[in-house]
Amino acid sequence: MRWVTYRAADGTERPGLLQDGRVHGLDGTLLGLIESGLAAAAERAAADPVEVVGLADVRLCAPIPRPPSVRDFLSFEEHLRNAVRALGRSAPPPVWFEQPVFYFSNPAAILGPDEEVPISPGCEAFDYEVEVAAVVGRAGSDLTPAEAEEHIAGYTIFCDWSARDVQQRESTVGLGPAKGKDGATSIGPVLVTPDELEPHRDGKGYRLAMRGSVNGRDLGGGSWADIHWSFGQMLAYASRGTRLQPGDVIGSGTVGTGCLLELSGLHGSERYPWLQPGDVVTIEVEQLGALSGRIVPGPRALPLS
Repeated sequence: MRWVTYRAADGTERPGLLQDGRVHGLDGTLLGLIESGLAAAAERAAADPVEVVGLADVRLCAPIPRPPSVRDFLSFEEHLRNAVRALGRSAPPPVWFEQPVFYFSNPAAILGPDEEVPISPGCEAFDYEVEVAAVVGRAGSDLTPAEAEEHIAGYTIFCDWSARDVQQRESTVGLGPAKGKDGATSIGPVLVTPDELEPHRDGKGYRLAMRGSVNGRDLGGGSWADIHWSFGQMLAYASRGTRLQPGDVIGSGTVGTGCLLELSGLHGSERYPWLQPGDVVTIEVEQLGALSGRIVPGPRALPLS
């Protein structure tokens, strides 16, 4: 199944089942449908939808516009090694090979698949990240990786917009990332249930290409199959000693060469410049579609005293 959240003609957000280029809309929210069961919701959407509209005729929102929480992991080894080198460090930290690692992002800063993306205040090194994300379908605590796989409602594209200079400066304290990451996260365009991807399974991921482009220029990416930590392992670790909730969003981290930091280093380069107002970034993942974001000026950094 492929689900979307879209803006109806009256301006309200509505969940819909996507079939053959048409959206079968229902009342409520996609999160509510996940909690009550997507299989039953799909039957209702096919048999008795509130409306049926063409996909090209609606404005898509993030599938889960207001998730309970957002965790972003770092699960691709090539990205880790490239980023460590770009930041002038000698080698990846050993702990990364022993357990998954993540940070909490900002659930209040979720953007849809074609929304404008403001540059973070005080940032001169704005970047994108090519990622995928799992959306939690059932609550659970202290899960095994096998159990955690069964708690995944679906997958979507995830772009973690990053203020690299702000991130680098604040990380010297030993906390964060904080303001270097919480300005915007784009999610969408669809939520694809795991069964749709099963024919592409390969190792801990799926043999599906993940790419990023700026102004139509392909800048790199890789394969979901290259992931080091599976989503089952990520969710299991996230559930330790706490409770995952339906709608929680779990990002994979950046695929190798899926950001400007990897391509040009912390100081940028003429060939791979940092994002500027007017740039259009497009993230594409096979079977999950594409999302784009047009970069716009953000608010200025106000003084703290």
